[in-house]
Amino acid sequence: MLSRRRFLGSVASAPLLAALPRPAAASTGPRALHFLHTHTGERLAVEYFDARDYLPDALATVNHFLRDFRTGDEHPIDPSLLDLLHHLTTLTASTRPFEVISGYRSPATNAMLRRQSEGVAPGSLHMVGQAIDIRLADVPLPRLRTAALAIRGGGVGYYPSSNFVHVDTGRVRYW
Repeated sequence: MLSRRRFLGSVASAPLLAALPRPAAASTGPRALHFLHTHTGERLAVEYFDARDYLPDALATVNHFLRDFRTGDEHPIDPSLLDLLHHLTTLTASTRPFEVISGYRSPATNAMLRRQSEGVAPGSLHMVGQAIDIRLADVPLPRLRTAALAIRGGGVGYYPSSNFVHVDTGRVRYW
């Protein structure tokens, strides 16, 4: 039987536990991703989760890879975003790397892009490491969008004229 003190302690710690990144429930075992950055030409194959924990060195490598390629600024990438990408790979059965158009964006880069386009949000989740613009060479863009919508892991933006899908770990929405 749970004592009152223990119950209150567990209730008090629940928000702290909820704030920790959690692996996606749909996947067990190690998780890896493959990337190709369309602007830098860099490639990355990385196991970021070892079936028990996120791997700090791998996450640091991802942070560097998904840096703002215009400024060189780095920012921590939300591990949940990586899990979302892993889930997309599984759902689409893709064997190709994610082609990255945009990962992290510094506030300066985001402001510059906003001046050039109406489609850039002033509070873009790219600026906090929770968004990425991608495509997969072996998955038609409409199918990638459908898969991302099915996951319901955050926002999904569809940009067929620019040939990419935006995914983020914000609230579930689409455009």
